[in-house]
Amino acid sequence: MLIPATSTEYLHIPVTAPAGIDLTSTPVRIAVVAHGDNPAAGEWQTAEWADSQARILIGPDSGTLLTRGTYRVWIAIDPPGPENIVRLSGTLNIT
Repeated sequence: MLIPATSTEYLHIPVTAPAGIDLTSTPVRIAVVAHGDNPAAGEWQTAEWADSQARILIGPDSGTLLTRGTYRVWIAIDPPGPENIVRLSGTLNIT
């Protein structure tokens, strides 16, 4: 995904729910990091659900200001049961 540094918009991550799980009440977090490691605890931000996608507002008019560069986007979902799912969901380029 490519977003200009001057844009404030939602970063959307499509999610396919496991059978029988309603994700709308499941906590979801997103981390956007410029390093190659797994996100640290303080890098996760609370996200929200919108039309089977997790989303977070990024840009100058949000709490997540990103400078030009390449970022790795991670998602964490904590559905009911023993699983706590963390996945690398893609790359974000800020121009």
